[in-house]
Amino acid sequence: MEILGIDVGGSGIKGAIVDTVKGELVTERFRIPTPQPATPDAVIDTITDIIKNFDWHGPIGCGFPAAIVERIVRTASNIDNSWIGVNASDRIQQATGCPTRLVNDVDAAGYAEMEFGAGRHEFGTVFIAAFGTGIGTAVFTNHELVTNTELGHIKMGNGMVAEHYTANSIRERDNLSWTEWGQRVNEYLKEIEFLLWPDLMIIGGGVSKDFQEFSECLDLETRIIPAENQNHAGIIGAALSARSLAK
Repeated sequence: MEILGIDVGGSGIKGAIVDTVKGELVTERFRIPTPQPATPDAVIDTITDIIKNFDWHGPIGCGFPAAIVERIVRTASNIDNSWIGVNASDRIQQATGCPTRLVNDVDAAGYAEMEFGAGRHEFGTVFIAAFGTGIGTAVFTNHELVTNTELGHIKMGNGMVAEHYTANSIRERDNLSWTEWGQRVNEYLKEIEFLLWPDLMIIGGGVSKDFQEFSECLDLETRIIPAENQNHAGIIGAALSARSLAK
């Protein structure tokens, strides 16, 4: 079963057609920079352009950087505040004609990792953190998702919001070395460990491919591994979330 997966991020909106049986992209990933400001009309226009690029007319799954409750956007940390209260699934479906399933972006990436990636053989509690423009999180217990966790917004011991201190965008903005940044990641994950005591932590986002650059800075009791699907996880997981829409 093939479904178009779309991953809306703070800096880019990406899409690809996914084989949801194998958990693999069957096309090249197509990316367009996220419009600024990232208003509903602007983002939906970009999603429409991605759909047109693939000449796609079937169901789509869309990973979105917000808490999604009953199809309604409830938060807007890395998109425009005008999204709050919007039924984004309906808006996208009305604009494109494609049945749409909307899911939190890191919940989507978590689906991919738990079914086809680093967490596929793991039970107990698995914590996934995607370091990008912000920090997105997902929590699974015995492969069941706890939806809409926003643990990138916890306050650190220094009083700063975690993603304002530890996101990959902060590493790039402040020109931090991998060691300097890795120490910040370690601080953050220690806070998570204290709160959740997970059995496994998975590091996702674009930095997963650079895991060896900062892994020596991570000093926790919890086992920590990089995501296997890397930047494709959000696209794959978004497509997986929409399987129920396919006839």
